[in-house]
Amino acid sequence: MVNGPGREIAVVATARTAVHESFEGPEAVLVMECVNDLLGRTGLDRRDVDFTIAGSCDYLAGAPFAFVLNLDGVGAWPPVYESHVEMDGAWAFHEAWLRLQCGDVDTALVIGSGRSSPGRPREVLALQTDPYTMAPLGLDPVSLAGLQARALIDAGKATERDLAEVAARARPGSGAGELLRAPYWSAPLRRHDVARPADGAAAVLLAAGDRARRLTGDPVWVRGVDQRIESHHLGLRDLTDSPSARLAAEGAGAHDGPLDVAELMALHSHEEIILRAALGLAGTTVVNPSGGALRSHPAMATGLVRVIEVARRIAAGEAERGLAHASSGPCLQHNLVAVLEGDR
Repeated sequence: MVNGPGREIAVVATARTAVHESFEGPEAVLVMECVNDLLGRTGLDRRDVDFTIAGSCDYLAGAPFAFVLNLDGVGAWPPVYESHVEMDGAWAFHEAWLRLQCGDVDTALVIGSGRSSPGRPREVLALQTDPYTMAPLGLDPVSLAGLQARALIDAGKATERDLAEVAARARPGSGAGELLRAPYWSAPLRRHDVARPADGAAAVLLAAGDRARRLTGDPVWVRGVDQRIESHHLGLRDLTDSPSARLAAEGAGAHDGPLDVAELMALHSHEEIILRAALGLAGTTVVNPSGGALRSHPAMATGLVRVIEVARRIAAGEAERGLAHASSGPCLQHNLVAVLEGDR
């Protein structure tokens, strides 16, 4: 796997929609909003985009090949050279980065989008588990997260107050003591410990080398990307650790320099505690200044939004180097890490 260094690739523009509890229109409209925003701000025409890739989930939408319908949001003409991953847009970001490393394309449009409101994600995403031994039991991701949080507390690696403090940072105006008085949702997790799936989209425009510098005065360079996965059999894993996140961070070169900011895709409050330890984040690294996924969770775009949040802060001069993390599957089964740096 190519992790870096290689061809210089930069984030040159980002876009995201508002996060809707229930978006009434088609998902393609969310995609179109992001694409038009990116093209408008970079001055590019659709024919100037060499490669397009999207991350979305057909079974979340409840329709086979729903991702094809989303291409309407990219534009009917000219024909696009495109790909798709049945995952969060962060994994599309990785494929685009690898595609640009091949050297025959210079620009790539990355999209992450999802509409979870038409169904019940807690039931739908249970399909991510083993289809023979776990899915028939109805083991949904929130119940599994509760088991993982319980394992973390029983191992002495966290307390319920630690979980509440993570949740409180995502909810301005809330205090840990107040949150601890809330009833359990999936014990020991409370409702505020669990991200609420919503509808929305996000997009990133990547460009290589001098093309990136011509498109923006503030390119944010992607220094490394890596992803690793663990067994889907939970009994084969130590749920209080995330070795796949640790390996992805090493592969992406996260520890080659100080990290000013980290955006972690922690859909449950205890996951941030596991990830902080696995990623070896120093106390000087600001974690989830955006509020993270607990504040805003547009399904299938949440991981890509972590990239956008880090890139935005670097481009604004608020940070020089940052880490973006995305996860997929129950109990942090699959983890992706990207390391970004500014041009200053």
